[in-house]
Amino acid sequence: MSSTYIFLQHYWWFLVSLLGAILVFLMFVQGGNSLLYRIGKSEMERKMIINSTGRKWEFTFTTLVTFGGAFFASFPLFYSTSFGGAYWLWMIILFSFVLYAVSYEFQSKLGNLLGKKAYQYFLMINGVLAPVLIGMAVSTFFYGSNFIVEKDNLTEFGMPVISSWTNGWHGLDAFAQPWNIVFGMAVFFLSRLLGGLYFINNIDHDGIRVRSRRQLITDGVSFLIFFLAYIVNTLLKDGFAVRPDTMEVYMEPYKYFNNLVEMPYILILFLLGVVSVLYGVIRSILCSKFCRGIWYSGVGTVITALSLLLLAGYNNTAYYPSSADLQSSLTIANSCSSLFTLKTMAYVSILVPFVLAYISYAWRAIDRKSISENEIRQDGHSY
Repeated sequence: MSSTYIFLQHYWWFLVSLLGAILVFLMFVQGGNSLLYRIGKSEMERKMIINSTGRKWEFTFTTLVTFGGAFFASFPLFYSTSFGGAYWLWMIILFSFVLYAVSYEFQSKLGNLLGKKAYQYFLMINGVLAPVLIGMAVSTFFYGSNFIVEKDNLTEFGMPVISSWTNGWHGLDAFAQPWNIVFGMAVFFLSRLLGGLYFINNIDHDGIRVRSRRQLITDGVSFLIFFLAYIVNTLLKDGFAVRPDTMEVYMEPYKYFNNLVEMPYILILFLLGVVSVLYGVIRSILCSKFCRGIWYSGVGTVITALSLLLLAGYNNTAYYPSSADLQSSLTIANSCSSLFTLKTMAYVSILVPFVLAYISYAWRAIDRKSISENEIRQDGHSY
């Protein structure tokens, strides 16, 4: 295998991981929606909260679609195996996002059949389901899924199916692994933390800010319990390693801990990310004048999530392990696109910084003024 091909495999795993990390941060929209009735005590306060998250919901939705598209283009075997096999898990996630998109647009429409409250409950359902289930899906990168890959089937005229699920649960079996649920809960409480921090920064309302700061304590403690338990267990358990010469997958004791030691730059990223998240939360709790915690915790979230995803794929590690057949596990080497495809897409990826710059510009334009009661009353296009 050429050095260029190996570089491009690692390059695209980094880009896909970065998109996934940005998606985790953007789920502050979901976390904020799950707090709708917890933070908003009046109809006006809930309207301010919905408009705060409603001005960002497209960013989350677009990033989710882009993340899936990038995975499909760069690692198509993962896409066909996970999205094609664990489809019940992904269908629930996608359905909750459809509810989420529809709810923003239709809750204030005249004559809607379900009424405003029903759409608000849909937003809250997405606010719980999306972070938990996406967290569980990511956790399968460390704890495995029930699938088999048989590439020889590609030549079969009657059944050219490479990947197949080994049970009828098709993704719902992720609930059978308790540590998947633990990580899902960690992502859920992280999204609520980010949602509260965003309200503090984005909504000019004393009551909402006071209740958001108070909520940070509950969600912060819950997040730490689930996150630390998951990280400690993952670092101390056997991991899915790959022999670079034979591509054989085997169980290596303390594999993910060894990855941190052997890739110190990821360890530094991970520690910086965790410290940044905690700094944004703790300072927001202790200082009633501090309103920029979302940026410290947001950047920390991206860095921490990025380091975890790199940990799952780099250093001869199977990023999508099979608990049904160890040798069916997917690595960045055996599941990627061709050299030509990866190289062509690499040229296209040069445009990514320009896209990010545009998103940053649009974000700043939307958030030029904090949301207030007067603005909501005067805005004829509010949600």
